[in-house]
Amino acid sequence: MKRATVYFEEELHRALKMKSAEISTPVSDLVNDAVRSALFEDAEDLETFREREAEPTIDFEAFVTSLKENGKL
Repeated sequence: MKRATVYFEEELHRALKMKSAEISTPVSDLVNDAVRSALFEDAEDLETFREREAEPTIDFEAFVTSLKENGKL
């Protein structure tokens, strides 16, 4: 484990301490879990981007123009 100094907004710190006491889990575990969860979501997003990078793209202006030409607008 590494030690770090983190500055929280007062209300967030109070909420963390309250949750920590309520579920008998150290604040550091709650913070580690939250960071791990955020990084996991980032990893999933990156994987999705890689899976979709070969998909064809169309720019917004061309898309709107095609909607108008097809009578959708």
